[in-house]
Amino acid sequence: MASLPIHASADAVLDALDPEQRRVAASPLGPMCVLAGAGTGKTRAITHRIAYGVLSGAFQPQRVLAVTFTARAAGEMRTRLRGLGVGGVQARTFHAAALRQLHYFWPSVVGGAAPEVMPSKIGVVTQSARRHGLRSSSSELRDIAAEIEWAKVSMITPDSYAARVAAERREPPGMDATAMARVFRGYEELKSERGLIDFEDVLLLMVGILAEHPEVARAIRGQYRHFVVDEYQDVSRLQQRLLDLWLGERADLCVVGDPAQTIYSFTGASPQFLLNFGQRFPGAQTVELVRNYRSSPQVVRLANLVLSTPGGGRRSGAVVLQAQGEDGPAPELRDYADDVSEAHEVAAAIAALVKGGEQPSRIAVLYRTNGQSEALETALAEHDIAYLVRGGERFFSRSEVRSAILLLRGAARSDDGSVPLGTLTRDVLSSAGLTAAPPRAGAVRAEWESLEALARVAEDLVAVSPQARMRDLVAELDERAAAAHAPTVDGVTLASLHAAKGLEWDTVFIVGCSDGLIPITMAETPQEIEEERRLLYVGVTRARRRLVLTWAGARTEGARASRRPSRFLDSAAPVLGERARSTAKSARKVSAKTRGRAAPSVCRVCGRGLSSAKELTVGRCTTCPAGYDEALFEALREWRLQTARAAGVPAYVVLTDASLTAVAETLPRSDRDLLGIRGIGQAKLESYGADLLAIVSPFSPSE
Repeated sequence: MASLPIHASADAVLDALDPEQRRVAASPLGPMCVLAGAGTGKTRAITHRIAYGVLSGAFQPQRVLAVTFTARAAGEMRTRLRGLGVGGVQARTFHAAALRQLHYFWPSVVGGAAPEVMPSKIGVVTQSARRHGLRSSSSELRDIAAEIEWAKVSMITPDSYAARVAAERREPPGMDATAMARVFRGYEELKSERGLIDFEDVLLLMVGILAEHPEVARAIRGQYRHFVVDEYQDVSRLQQRLLDLWLGERADLCVVGDPAQTIYSFTGASPQFLLNFGQRFPGAQTVELVRNYRSSPQVVRLANLVLSTPGGGRRSGAVVLQAQGEDGPAPELRDYADDVSEAHEVAAAIAALVKGGEQPSRIAVLYRTNGQSEALETALAEHDIAYLVRGGERFFSRSEVRSAILLLRGAARSDDGSVPLGTLTRDVLSSAGLTAAPPRAGAVRAEWESLEALARVAEDLVAVSPQARMRDLVAELDERAAAAHAPTVDGVTLASLHAAKGLEWDTVFIVGCSDGLIPITMAETPQEIEEERRLLYVGVTRARRRLVLTWAGARTEGARASRRPSRFLDSAAPVLGERARSTAKSARKVSAKTRGRAAPSVCRVCGRGLSSAKELTVGRCTTCPAGYDEALFEALREWRLQTARAAGVPAYVVLTDASLTAVAETLPRSDRDLLGIRGIGQAKLESYGADLLAIVSPFSPSE
């Protein structure tokens, strides 16, 4: 590759990066895959990569398309690029980029204006369901809408739906696959009758236009020469197809993602495109970002333990984080009698932190299901603590925000520059209700927090652009509103673990850390269980300094305490203490005593009782993830194959798959350990014991 012309400003861009981030930024041309662990500065790396590419002359800013998954992330990327002195780069979501292209090319390839995009599927889904004799609840209708979305991003049509869900063993929501296919078909027909499209249609239509109209493909490929895709572990089959058509035969693509943060597979997202990037683009550079700048070493250690296997390996293709921050308090695990007690004690703990000087906006309470927020909202209100529920009403849709922006727009016309922007903004907002001191609580406090957030946007704008005036502030707010990039409101954040992805706080409480919630009861397959583990990992890595995990023994006051800590905390016992283990200590002792005489009757991962012969042999539930080294398992399989061939018997006669798996997972060190595995008796011990111990030995951890 020819050397790039280097400008002084380009060098300065690289100077601000660590060695791994610098590798990402200093090679702006050609394919690159960045495996970025949580808190490792991936947005910093890719924005500096773009800035370096522009400032070094490697490419023009208008030829770059940076794609991400949320309007907020796209807005943050544009803000960072402006701070680096680079403008003109298109940073958009997949849908926003495709919609812009659709509106531009539709008149020439189809004629007339592009169809209107429905803001929601629910209305049309409801009518389709009723046409087919279904009277579903609002929650069931939402599930049907989500299923249609999954089908479309997976490029499944109504005609192919039943066969595909059968092949993937997917269960449609509340009906059989044939009925779901009929509702899906009816939904598509109703849209067509009304000349409407949904958000997935935006992508599907652009895919069709690009595939069928070479002139459109040439135009887009001529406009955009370089692509950056953030959160690449979350791309769907449909999004990948669109990206392929944007690229054509070129390979100027940089993708960034973290397999350990794959938590949206139920929507059609797949990490395989990230994990297989090197196969698709031979010669692509792969860079791992492992230096965690967000969290304390204590939080980082816990995060690494959550993703560790019983044998000390790594799950989900995750990188091992290396903490770079200052020490913080040790993560805590707290247990309570019931959910109400848990909510009130968490609120009391937050009140104490706020009284001690911690800002509410730097505190978050995370949970698995949205239904858990009600008790928390009640408890926080009783302690007069302001809060906001992430995923509630959009910031720029609030009446006080809309009124305030109208006032600021009016002030922009008369701004003569005589009053500093920050002061002028607060003066204008005072007429909308902004006071020097906040109200105590309630709706009035919530409105005050919205106005205060607008004032802070003005102050942040001046810090970046000292010459900014009111018209610049209005333009910034308009851009933020279009991108749904809300400013920070000073209240405790309540959010689901899914909604928390991409965010961070100084202090994080994760409530409901019990089996049945984390992992949720509905997660049954090994893949679903592993995604639940990754979800907890996402929650843990949101914490900068303080992390508190809580769980309750019962749902309601006075009920029998039947819950146990989440099985995912077993591996975290070195940090959280023995109370974190979901398996009772007595059960572990019994298991240890009987090793070599009887196989364990409880799962070594989750502690549940085992029932089937396969489960008893392997020593874990079929729904719990395997925890063995792949290289070891393949070595055992090869040994079994050769041994079976030499004896002229089927492979299972030597050892069954279940017994072989048990050997790989338990890592036996002695004849006594081998005898503790079902399927290995004295005869097989004498025939194969020495071979098995020799194969396992290199993979066993040293004492």
